[in-house]
Amino acid sequence: MNRPSIRLFTFLWLLCLAATAQTITIKNAGIAASGSIPSPVRETTLRMLTEEIQKRTSIALKPITALPKNNEYAIALVLSGDKTWQGRAIPVGADKNGPEFKPEGFRVVSELTDKGGILWVIGADARGVLFGSGWVLRKGIFAPKSIQLQQKINVASSPSYPIRGHQLGYRHTANSYDAWTVAQFEQYIRELAIFGSNAVEGIPFHEDENPSPHFKISAAEMRVKISEICKAYDQDYWVWTPVTFDLQDTQKRTAELKMHETFYKECPRLDHIFVPGGDPGDNHPREVLPFLKELHERLVKYHPKAKIWLSLQGFSVEQVDYFYQYLKDKKPNWLQGVVSGPGSPSMAETRYRLPKNYQHREYPDLTHNVRSEFPVRQWDQAYALTLGREACNPRPYEFAAIQSTYAPFTDGFVSYSDGCHDDINKMVWSMKAWDAQADVRDILVDYSNFFFGNNLADNMADGIAALENNWKGPLAQNGGVEATFSFWKSMEASATPQLSENWRWQMLLLRAYYDTYTRRRLIYEQGLEKQANTLLADAPKTGADKAMTAALEVLAKADNAPQNTDLRKKIEQLCETLYASIGLQTSVPKHKAKGYERGCLLDFVDYPLNNRWWVEDKFKKLKPQLADSNAKVLARLDVIGKWENPGAGSFYDDVSSISKGPRVKTIIDDATDVAWWDNGFSRTRLSSQTFQKAPELTYDNLSPDARYIIRIAGSGEALLRVDGKRLDPVLYNRENETFKEWIVPLNLSQDGIINVSFDVPEESHLNWRKHSKISDIWLLKQ
Repeated sequence: MNRPSIRLFTFLWLLCLAATAQTITIKNAGIAASGSIPSPVRETTLRMLTEEIQKRTSIALKPITALPKNNEYAIALVLSGDKTWQGRAIPVGADKNGPEFKPEGFRVVSELTDKGGILWVIGADARGVLFGSGWVLRKGIFAPKSIQLQQKINVASSPSYPIRGHQLGYRHTANSYDAWTVAQFEQYIRELAIFGSNAVEGIPFHEDENPSPHFKISAAEMRVKISEICKAYDQDYWVWTPVTFDLQDTQKRTAELKMHETFYKECPRLDHIFVPGGDPGDNHPREVLPFLKELHERLVKYHPKAKIWLSLQGFSVEQVDYFYQYLKDKKPNWLQGVVSGPGSPSMAETRYRLPKNYQHREYPDLTHNVRSEFPVRQWDQAYALTLGREACNPRPYEFAAIQSTYAPFTDGFVSYSDGCHDDINKMVWSMKAWDAQADVRDILVDYSNFFFGNNLADNMADGIAALENNWKGPLAQNGGVEATFSFWKSMEASATPQLSENWRWQMLLLRAYYDTYTRRRLIYEQGLEKQANTLLADAPKTGADKAMTAALEVLAKADNAPQNTDLRKKIEQLCETLYASIGLQTSVPKHKAKGYERGCLLDFVDYPLNNRWWVEDKFKKLKPQLADSNAKVLARLDVIGKWENPGAGSFYDDVSSISKGPRVKTIIDDATDVAWWDNGFSRTRLSSQTFQKAPELTYDNLSPDARYIIRIAGSGEALLRVDGKRLDPVLYNRENETFKEWIVPLNLSQDGIINVSFDVPEESHLNWRKHSKISDIWLLKQ
């Protein structure tokens, strides 16, 4: 893999106050750029520095054309190949292979005294000047009416990976982008570039027929505007465009080619066309590859250097082999490379099989928490049910580790994103792709310094990390959530009015409130359920009808006597504020989000965290049976009340719950997922909404002389083994929330230990949502 390497020369001096550093405070400064920097990036970078510094300091950098005089300061943007500027030698490094001579590389040098001087931003090329200026903005100390710089700065850097970008789809599926103006897109693309991004991926055709109610302009207009922004900031403009029709349909194929060509002609900049083989799409590569060649023939009419990319997502082994044989036989020079996304062959295999003259790009999913490429591991069920797929999800340390694992097989990445809720993940992934050795906390400090101010930078970096830790381990047992909330409350109390209007601040604050509210509600509502179960246990004495009535009264307190209503009100306020500030749609009825799965956490903020809906429905069916068979009703109440507490010597595990599945040994991605019935408002038992396909459990300290029965709840098939031996069931119901049972042979349990496992049934013919699920397991001592 060919990729620029990073080299850091001398000391990486931070532009911040330090006890041992000599700093210069600047009240006024000029700015100039070498005429050798190509347009329009030259003008864009001047404007970016001027505007971003003025926002933070109220200082307007003055355009200058000559060297600063005594008591004057200047920022000079130059190319390393310029050698001199206004008669003064440009302070490049002695090594002509240094970062400022490599693609996109830069060097920042300060020659400052208390009597004036120059801050040099020296780029290898136009992008190098842009990224060097970004470094200044990330590291600088900007206070009202002052810029503080160190006297001695000499830092040089070039990127580890050449492709660093993010998909920003202007479509209703996104939970915020579809509400943005052109100015908001430019600001966000600028901010991504400040953090090392050099590419933007759009989605061109899919929203023309189904426009979002939030669109400020049409999708067709916006995709051209984004192209213009990319041209101004020298960002590669990618387009993700699946082929969702049968390519053997000549009429549709011709129409698609014509539509592409019209788009190509309209775009002032277009660099890469990415066509996923599948997800979506269902054509054989024998049809896809000739079609891509035709696309390229039209593409180069208007963008001569542009290339085509293909992913192997959803391809069978035969189709993957066909693709590589095609490369071997045809050696297509119109193909730039292969994209690896969810459903693709492994990245290691792809890099190994792909000829070296083709690039390999990752398509990481940074946006989803579940049902995704990188789901949150061992996520508490309370979060899965209420925060869902697209909540604000800062996962800096986890994603940095994931990026470091896969990046070496690639030439870089363009991420999948469906909204600004994953903003921190984007910045971390970009900076790790710029500098593979970058420290995550340093990235968070830079992020906080730029977006929240230097006085908050260290604290905010730790506060973001604390939010990531809120998602680790059983929620009820995670006391760190309360500590994190105290931190954010104290930050909120000292926040300036300007900070309270910052959408990134609003989003992080929302997470702090939401996590705390959810934890407190979980503890409260689970406690109510335990009280209700105690009342059901007394049903043989009090009577079934009275026990059910009393249990429902207790469970109803979750709605009739809710706690922490101040937190609940704040959550709603923050959601409304985010909708106004950045178009974040956290509700279907209030904000017209595309669907409840698209980050609509406001709609689920009060979703039950106990089984009261399920109990209510069960009781409705049981009460009419009281007159006919009180004994049957009591038996059923016994099952309901003792569901999670089967009695002494017996065991219960919710196989997907990290708090209620202590004997479960498997940690799989599916275990954090939610079945997603009824748009997320299912009234089924909570345990049935999360699941595993083939959990493994270990039981020890069993009574050697006792007979045990294994009971399973779930849906579909359950192919059970005990100590590796396949057992035949004595009860086998396939419907959801019904039971299957097996008798454990005495010769397997007499040593006091058994291991339970399951074979995965062959269900490739079924949609994944209909695959068999195992949700609850009991080992019942007879």
